[in-house]
Amino acid sequence: MRVVLAGGGSGGSTTPLLAVAEALRRRHPDVELLYIGSDTGPEKALIERADIPFVGISTGKLRRYWSWQNFLDVFRTGASLIQSFGIVRRFQPDALTSAGGFVCVPPALACWFLKVPVHIHQQDVEPGLANRIISPFARRVTVTFEASRDHFPAARTVLTGNPLRPEILNGNPEVARQFFGLEEHVPTVLATGGGTGAVGLNRLVAAAAPYLVDRCQIVHLTGKGKSIDPGFSHGRYHQLEFVVDEMRHLLALADLVISRAGLSTLTELGALCKPAILIPMPDSHQRYNARAFGDVGAAIVLEEKLTTPASLAASVKDLLGDGLNLAAMGFKARAMVKLDAAEQIADEVIRLAQG
Repeated sequence: MRVVLAGGGSGGSTTPLLAVAEALRRRHPDVELLYIGSDTGPEKALIERADIPFVGISTGKLRRYWSWQNFLDVFRTGASLIQSFGIVRRFQPDALTSAGGFVCVPPALACWFLKVPVHIHQQDVEPGLANRIISPFARRVTVTFEASRDHFPAARTVLTGNPLRPEILNGNPEVARQFFGLEEHVPTVLATGGGTGAVGLNRLVAAAAPYLVDRCQIVHLTGKGKSIDPGFSHGRYHQLEFVVDEMRHLLALADLVISRAGLSTLTELGALCKPAILIPMPDSHQRYNARAFGDVGAAIVLEEKLTTPASLAASVKDLLGDGLNLAAMGFKARAMVKLDAAEQIADEVIRLAQG
């Protein structure tokens, strides 16, 4: 059995596919996998670490706003379609699975044209443009939230939850302490905008850090190429661009997480019972994800445009000072996650591949 995994441009659409890939390998140890991703995104490092062959394609971005890059992306998208046809013809897959991201569109269309069954997973509450484009060509759609069913054909849609990499559950706090040089009896706040970073969130966290170092230590992951000058230096503020294996250890150690509201991150936080302050990307689908967690008390949701460094610091201090509330938020986040989602999705992909 041969399966193409397609997606990328960000870690958020890659980590669910890694979880599905692991589940496929558990069921069919002889399965042949091929990942088609962006030749410029952060997913290549994640895929190669999982020992999955990777092929990068040059693809445009699906923007909903005016940009001169839109003109150039017409040609990039055409080139990526040609590349995808060649890759699919050579690999001859039995199925394709994707979890969104603009990179998955050309391979999915190539597979549909070549009569290879296509599966898409909808992570977020609201579908992104890529999944909206692909869904008419998909034989199976899996969704994280019940509310997402309304956007897809009922007969082809299954509620599964969002896939989770099992390794994320095996983090060791002591490894994180030693790796990052952290203090043992000081609360740890992890701030992350994802693999591609988030400039607005980075600025807020860096500016809030001076207000917080007397109360906690901060590990700030900015994203590749998104490092920021905090304007101060302190032994309790640690800034890095990107981590891979160390992430599970950091999450195990963190007492509180400040994050965007991508579903891959939220799934990991929920599985680990981690309370969070969510600052969704302004005017994006992330606000619906954040609302789903915020409405049940699993996270505090802040609007970036209305949040100042001082107010963010105050929210962090309030939460760290209320251990019972932190624990309650963590348990409510756990209730939002289905730990067997990857297994369910793997079953759907296998059914498609076996005809």
